[in-house]
Amino acid sequence: MLSPSTREWVTTDLAIADGVVAGWGPREAMEEVDVAGAAVTAGLVDAHMHLESTKLWVDEFVRTVLPLGTTAVAADPHEIANVFGIPGVAALIAAADGLPFTFGVCASSCVPASPFESPGAELYAPDVAALLNEHAAIGVAEVMNFPGVIAGDPEMLARIATAGDRRVDGHAPGVSGRHLDAYLAAGVESDHECTELAEAEEKRRKGMWIFIREGSASQNLRDLIPTVLAHGTDHVALCSDDREPDTLLELGHLNHCVRLAIECGVSEIDALVMATLNPAEYHGFTELGALGPGYQADILCFDTLSGIRPSRVYRRGQLVALHGAVVPGAVPDTPVPSFMLQSIHLPTPPSATAFEFPLGPGEQVRAIGIHGGSLTTKSLVLDPTAAGDPVARLAVVERHRQTGRVGLGWVQGFGLIRGALASTVGHDAHNCMAVGAGAAHGPAAMAAAVARLAELGGGQVVVDETGRVLAELALPIGGLMSDRPAREVADGLERLVRAAGTLGTTIGAPFMHMSFLGLSVIPELRLTDQGLVDVGLFELVPVRQKA
Repeated sequence: MLSPSTREWVTTDLAIADGVVAGWGPREAMEEVDVAGAAVTAGLVDAHMHLESTKLWVDEFVRTVLPLGTTAVAADPHEIANVFGIPGVAALIAAADGLPFTFGVCASSCVPASPFESPGAELYAPDVAALLNEHAAIGVAEVMNFPGVIAGDPEMLARIATAGDRRVDGHAPGVSGRHLDAYLAAGVESDHECTELAEAEEKRRKGMWIFIREGSASQNLRDLIPTVLAHGTDHVALCSDDREPDTLLELGHLNHCVRLAIECGVSEIDALVMATLNPAEYHGFTELGALGPGYQADILCFDTLSGIRPSRVYRRGQLVALHGAVVPGAVPDTPVPSFMLQSIHLPTPPSATAFEFPLGPGEQVRAIGIHGGSLTTKSLVLDPTAAGDPVARLAVVERHRQTGRVGLGWVQGFGLIRGALASTVGHDAHNCMAVGAGAAHGPAAMAAAVARLAELGGGQVVVDETGRVLAELALPIGGLMSDRPAREVADGLERLVRAAGTLGTTIGAPFMHMSFLGLSVIPELRLTDQGLVDVGLFELVPVRQKA
């Protein structure tokens, strides 16, 4: 059995009573279970994630990750909060209650993420306090409006202050020097947005917790793990942040992060510590993360640590997963509240003219540059009609309040040469995102794609240059999640990616990348329904540029 505190494997029996480890060593028991010399650890704890990014309702998410060894998460429900506000978060908490899982919910602090986004609901300091005090949130979720915090915005500081003695998670991509000092001094304690080693090391030196992320689109572990090899595991935990269902089924969940850390040279023990004791201690899960007497009996049994896939998973001493599958009946169904199935509100689906962006001879535009494996973007100035890497049209259609507002821009890096992609997953305000070919047919294809989203009641779609639907995935729960089994959702997502490939798309996880192009708190450029946002300047900027 792993003792994370002393970094050693201990040979002992575990006595369990009423779901708790009662002691170590042999003793009389009502039932004995022989694990045949298996390596035994505490259940894995994800330091930071968003349920909505898995596209699975909470019961199906639990069915998917329990066999992989995840028994607890610290979740920020700011996606559903941007659509439905506190009622949506409360419904999520209620749905998780009674499942064999620790679903720690953090109080979403940035709904919307910035003043440049147009969500379906807004939360202010009293609302954050209500989530903490009335809905048992475990801390304040990622404070994404870092420019506001650094500038001393009273509202942002008030939201941080609601935490009291609870944790305050951060979101500070590329923030360093005096700006980082100000952010930390305001009370923020962690960050999962590091993409470069030097950034992670500065933050650790200044006492900040670093959550090393390995998601579907943001894959930062290989770049950041040298800080662990050089300085150990203090103030470091692993997180998945945003993982789509195909990634969960193909690679795993937090166990994949552990496996990858080991492949990068971290010892098995240190990798497991960053996925058990460290995240549990950070988030105040005092009963999780280890298997000493008094700890909750969330137990993983590994026949071999190769692959980090447990053969048995126990939660509160009860077997919930065996050989990669949930024990029948271990995870009950949890119904979806009906109000969460009505979230697409367009006055009328926009016509092709809404997506047109006429250019004069030789006129240039400020475009968003993207690349695989990272959510950060580059600010480019270019002629979208020039030969070379295709430049695609980008649009954000407001879908909560029937304003009819459409933000227009350009993006390079998708590889799209015909047709369009569209999605109601658009971080964090979750308006309709659409990417269309730069060719003349692009606006009509984008209009067809958005119209189909409205018919689906939310989801993701790929259409060709004629507007014909090539693939689609319905996401009726807030336009974010499905009520179907994980395999069905993953298969639907794979069909979307294949269809996008037939249109020329070359970037991995294209829908995940598209969804983050609207998040106005990750450098450098983003697009919302209000217009193009320069995150460094933290202001709206014109798309057109003089040649």
